Amino acid sequence: MSELIIDMPDAERAELADLADATGQSVEGAVLAAVRGWVQGERERAGGEALRLAGRHAGLLRRLGE
Repeated sequence: MSELIIDMPDAERAELADLADATGQSVEGAVLAAVRGWVQGERERAGGEALRLAGRHAGLLRRLGE
């Protein structure tokens, strides 16, 4: 496992610590959950866009594959 250091303003760090504590998580666990959620959302968005483009250009893609 590797380490990532994120600089953030003290006010945001304090708010993050408060929210993590309120939800029974560590600050690190809360940040990791947020990053995982962002990555999943972006992966789904990119996949949806790829499907949309593939459908829109299906004929061209079929011809290129011949």
